[in-house]
Amino acid sequence: MTALSTPPVPSPAARRAELRTGLLLAALAAPASMGVSGPSLALPEAARTLGVSPAAAAWLMTAFGLGMAVGTPLLSATAGRRHGAAGVIRAAAVLVALGALLVLLAPDLPLAIAGRALEAAGAAGLNVAAFQLAGRDRSGRTPGLVAIGSAVGGTAGLFLGAAAAGALGWRAALVLPLLSLLFLRPALRLAGGSPAPAPAPAPGDDTPRTAGDRAGPPLDILRDRRFLVASGLMLALSTVNFALLYAAPRRVTALTGWSAVETGAAASVAALAGALLSWQLVRAAPRLGPARLRVFLALGSAVALVLAVAAPWPVAVLLGSGASALVTAGGQGLLTGAATGGLPPARHGLAIGLFNLAFLIGVAAGPALAAFADQTVQFI
Repeated sequence: MTALSTPPVPSPAARRAELRTGLLLAALAAPASMGVSGPSLALPEAARTLGVSPAAAAWLMTAFGLGMAVGTPLLSATAGRRHGAAGVIRAAAVLVALGALLVLLAPDLPLAIAGRALEAAGAAGLNVAAFQLAGRDRSGRTPGLVAIGSAVGGTAGLFLGAAAAGALGWRAALVLPLLSLLFLRPALRLAGGSPAPAPAPAPGDDTPRTAGDRAGPPLDILRDRRFLVASGLMLALSTVNFALLYAAPRRVTALTGWSAVETGAAASVAALAGALLSWQLVRAAPRLGPARLRVFLALGSAVALVLAVAAPWPVAVLLGSGASALVTAGGQGLLTGAATGGLPPARHGLAIGLFNLAFLIGVAAGPALAAFADQTVQFI
């Protein structure tokens, strides 16, 4: 069963447990997205302090996306393979703390970028662990909550980053992923101390289950059409969304003359509304069906991009930002199930990791593309 099919109706007690689990994992994943968006409005101050150009300072955002993309397979293949989700969470927490410390102490841009990349690798591990644990719920509701939490973190990060930079200096906006550590102990209790055992074969399923099913090369996953379609769409949604997290606040500031905190508050409210509304999309997905859902997600992202980069009104720019948050948050939760729907259970963990890698490549590519366009195409 995938997140796009009609799930069985759970009991009230199961719903409450599912909600608690989803909220915990959402809280674990949200600060990773804050790390992407938090520095956006603090970059001009960082550039002045470090004596570099705004384009060079934008690497503080790009490096975070790249670090997340590298950290996903790295932690999954090391700590994840030997110790399961609990091992990933522990290793990721150490990387987040070390990276944040380096950012706070870095005297120049290269060391600050290195700290951001290290911090991002840890944030990626926490994000992947959250989605792997949420993936135990095949209805798509728990992954949907985690995706919404991730989107809320990205939107709230705009405001929190601007506020932290105003109160504590620009470096505070770069270490928001430290907030994940507040949820470390309950997340470890949920994950347990050992890898989850491979599922037993279903009745009548004579397919051999070997170690290769659990840790072999992902060629079967990369040949699966449903996985490729879901991951490709997720890459596009993520790239657009995180490009707009960089570009949309700048357009709003240019159109209104607002301060960084005012712009961050307005952009956060717009994107937060979109992220929260995505839960309605999760609920409506079974009625839409897989094909119409994919069309809705793709068209919604395209319209959001056009509004955010071309509309001459700040309200329309904010509307585009909110629409992008809606389809990205909803898509991440729903497409997680779609990506694994055609694969045997023993491959779901690796497939979810690869699916999230596609998402994180968009996290890295979006701000980089927006920064490039900001330097070369003046309509952004």
